[in-house]
Amino acid sequence: MMHRKPSAKVASIGVTRTQLAVEAGLGWLFREQPTEDYGIDAHAEVVDVELVRGRLLALQIKSGYSWFNERGEGGWWFRPDADHVRYWTNHSLPVAVVLYHPESQNCYWQLVNRETLIETSRGGWKLLVPEAQVLDERARAALSQAAEGDPYTLRIRELQLARPWMEMLIEGMRLVIDIEEWVNKTSGRGAITLGVDNEDGKDPEELANWTVFLGPSSYVEAVPKLFAWANVSLHAETYDDAEYDDYPYDRTDWGTLHPYMNPSGEVDFYRLELTLNDLGRSFLLVDQFAAEGKRQLTV
Repeated sequence: MMHRKPSAKVASIGVTRTQLAVEAGLGWLFREQPTEDYGIDAHAEVVDVELVRGRLLALQIKSGYSWFNERGEGGWWFRPDADHVRYWTNHSLPVAVVLYHPESQNCYWQLVNRETLIETSRGGWKLLVPEAQVLDERARAALSQAAEGDPYTLRIRELQLARPWMEMLIEGMRLVIDIEEWVNKTSGRGAITLGVDNEDGKDPEELANWTVFLGPSSYVEAVPKLFAWANVSLHAETYDDAEYDDYPYDRTDWGTLHPYMNPSGEVDFYRLELTLNDLGRSFLLVDQFAAEGKRQLTV
């Protein structure tokens, strides 16, 4: 008869508790990674006022009392092997170690970098995981800053996340953005939905959606920056059918991008169309070359 090892059960609980801490405590997204991904158990994606922007952290999760045996000043010493240190410090994402304590049910964290890693006299490595660094809402600012990375890396990461949508445009699909902007809210509250217009007279097929709070920022200026890999224009059919006489505000300051409807006086509705621009085409070529060492894509 097969028996499950107690350590496997504790490890599973540790991942579950970490997921709860990330989702409920930080308000972020949690994605467990396949076991074959050496040294990384999950990704945490930052959600900033409900806007997902592709800022990620890689998490190595360790569970059980054994990881708390060696006390350090204000915390516990974690001793990774050289292979893991090499892997983490060369990883494309910032890496954090998370230790789950079964009795307290707390998850404690520490970033893995050149500042936190200490080389021992015998050529090994150790990392102090502070007892004060509990994975909850108090960790949000520090981990969010760590996930930012340098601006270059962040911009490349955003393009990588958008690659499936760029490829849809290459394949001839028609992508549209539906926007609902609450015009009387100082928070800039709104909703953005990306979808496929199948040109069948039905609503677009949804691909992704975001709730956003842009504050005083202009939607017509902010939205093209969110989709920097595409040209943004009015969806012709929607605006051809728009009844502008029903719009309750003065339209003299409208530019190239503008809403087509505001039936209640509260929410501006936009439907904008995306077409791949030079940045998107160039990224697809570079990304294919980096992944496959060749260029075959026609953009």
